[in-house]
Amino acid sequence: MSPSAVSPSAAAHPSSGASSVTVIGLGPMGRAMAGAYLDAGYDVTVWNRTASRADELVATGAVRAAGVEEALAANEVVVLSLTDYAAMYAILEPAAPALAGRVLVNLSSDTPERAREGAAWAVEHGARHLTGGVQTPPSGIGSPEFDTFYSGPRDLFEQYEHVLQVITGTDYRGEDPGLAALYYQLQMDLFWTTLTAWLHTLALADANGISASEITPYAARTLGGMDQFLDFYTPRIEAGRHSGDVERISMAVASMEHVVHTARDAGVDPALPAAVLEAFRRASAEGYAEDSLTRLFEVFVRGAGA
Repeated sequence: MSPSAVSPSAAAHPSSGASSVTVIGLGPMGRAMAGAYLDAGYDVTVWNRTASRADELVATGAVRAAGVEEALAANEVVVLSLTDYAAMYAILEPAAPALAGRVLVNLSSDTPERAREGAAWAVEHGARHLTGGVQTPPSGIGSPEFDTFYSGPRDLFEQYEHVLQVITGTDYRGEDPGLAALYYQLQMDLFWTTLTAWLHTLALADANGISASEITPYAARTLGGMDQFLDFYTPRIEAGRHSGDVERISMAVASMEHVVHTARDAGVDPALPAAVLEAFRRASAEGYAEDSLTRLFEVFVRGAGA
């Protein structure tokens, strides 16, 4: 088969998916996925709006489809690595008739509801859909040490799990197409919030003449102990127990006030710790000053409908 085009016979008779895949979307993640499949001995067809992004993959054995229809026709399993589901519609809707019989493994990030809508849309066009949420940057693709959340039809997941495991380990969350997206967004909530807090710490340290390399070991030590807090507090949260026997919201308010003042004194933007302080103050104003900080769990839940 030519490395620059899909042969007419391949387009007419798509591969079974056992040892071949199509990857649509060749950003850093998509390129890493296509590379992992090539390394595993798969026949890989690729397509991207900017065709030059496929050059290195083609040089190592991938097949560059001339268009989306050709990419879909080449293989039963089609891995989507796109910015979001809007990008999926923009790319696939013009080629919708070619979706029949395809298995879309959608690893694009989006909300749980949009994942459900996308799965229904795929079924309407004769395809089957698995939602995925990848829990590693491109550097971790191909490693079983990392996992990807999946949700959708169980039989579909089980049938193609061996194909999915080429990318990362697999963590099946259930039949609801939105579950993988939900678990992924939950992780992103924690990841981005934590990373941003670390960057704010570095900025505050720098403003006081402390380098990133000097403070980061201490930050890592603090983060490394977080699993103990999670293990300790999780059963209390599930039991609705928020007694202030270990720490109290009033203590948290005082502590975060000091952080905000320290940032302001150093000329560092205090918006991030101020937002946390505001959440603490809100809980205190609702009468929970002497409760554990875990009371914020209920405050946050109620706030969703406020």
